[in-house]
Amino acid sequence: MKGFLTGIETALLGMVLLRVISGLIELSAAGLMLKFNSIEKAVAINAILAIVGPLVLITTMTIGLIGLADKLSASKLILIGLGVTLILIGIKR
Repeated sequence: MKGFLTGIETALLGMVLLRVISGLIELSAAGLMLKFNSIEKAVAINAILAIVGPLVLITTMTIGLIGLADKLSASKLILIGLGVTLILIGIKR
C-alpha cells in the first residue's frame, strides 16, 4: 500500500479523501432517511446536506488551488478564484 501512495500528490490525496468522506456522509444521510421513514426528518437531513456540499466544494477547491499555486501564474489563480466565487453565488441565489 505504501508503494501505491508514494506516487500520488499530497493535495490530490487530500481532495480525494474529502470527496470520499463527503460520499460517506451522503450515503449515511440516505440510510438515516430510510431508517426514520419520515418526510419531515428527511427534509431536515437534506437541509444539513445542503450545508455540507458547499463546504466540501470550497475545501477541495482550496486544496487544489494550493497544490497548483506553484504551477500557475497569479492572474490564472485569480480567475479560478473568481470562478469559484461565481459558482458559490449561483448556488446561493
